[in-house]
Amino acid sequence: MKKVFIDGSAGTTGLRIYERLSAREDIEILSLPEEKRKDPTARKQMINAADIVFLCLPDDAARESVSLVENPNTVVIDASTAHRTLPDWAYGFPELSSAHEQKILSSKRIAVPGCHASGFIALVYPLIEAGLLDKEDLLTCHSITGYSGGGKKMIADYEAEERSELLGAPRQYGLTQQHKHLKEMKAISGVENAPVFCPIVSDFYSGMTVTVPLFAKQVKGSVDEIKAVYRAKYNGEIVQYTESADENGFVSGAALSRKDGMKITVAGNDERILLIACYDNLGKGASGAAIECMNMAIGAKKTEGLVL
Repeated sequence: MKKVFIDGSAGTTGLRIYERLSAREDIEILSLPEEKRKDPTARKQMINAADIVFLCLPDDAARESVSLVENPNTVVIDASTAHRTLPDWAYGFPELSSAHEQKILSSKRIAVPGCHASGFIALVYPLIEAGLLDKEDLLTCHSITGYSGGGKKMIADYEAEERSELLGAPRQYGLTQQHKHLKEMKAISGVENAPVFCPIVSDFYSGMTVTVPLFAKQVKGSVDEIKAVYRAKYNGEIVQYTESADENGFVSGAALSRKDGMKITVAGNDERILLIACYDNLGKGASGAAIECMNMAIGAKKTEGLVL
């Protein structure tokens, strides 16, 4: 039985990981009493007693937790932004390539992809790899997410009995084009320029839809070739290409809410193309991806404990 410690178990990502793992018989969850949850000495003891440590913390706190690791066998799976683009950390999206998968399998340090970044990278990386898009292309990314992605404060704001009427409509943010996921989106996808990024939070708890629009003349090939690339790469149980993700012409941001998988599809026409990824910001965009990486690290089936 593997011992697991969730550092930051009170946050939305940590709670979802705990929920997924609590029913498993191959996992023992180590925990600290509330009064010692932020005690560095107590945390250090738990971190080094664990086979797997999930970091569900702000960036600086995640870096501090990594500095406490002394056990050479402890695998750290970090859900923060802190380590996603560092070369000595594995990027936790094994479906991208066999190289990504092998690095996860051999690493003691795994960075969980960001929620918005997961969709953009899943859509763009294969087309750069296949030569259908140039690295120099200027791209745009539109993303709509449920409010749970904003953490406890945003959840409380949206679920308050008396709340601002403004919360009833979608709200665009990241207006300065300095969103923390941009560095990751650029570095992992292979593009030379960060995309123009338009994230939108809306009045539903969880789920997200990420879209990358293209002019057909940007693509060195046909729409059918794009579909063929996705069909060949995304045919597993967790990330799957689908011919259509809409219902009566609508794609819902909550289509995969509470699920841990991702659906990839292509829409549009011969002139304008829409690359679309549907998933849950707390699933394949956070906790689900973290558990998938843990399963790989301990030799379990990738889908063990996931809701698909």
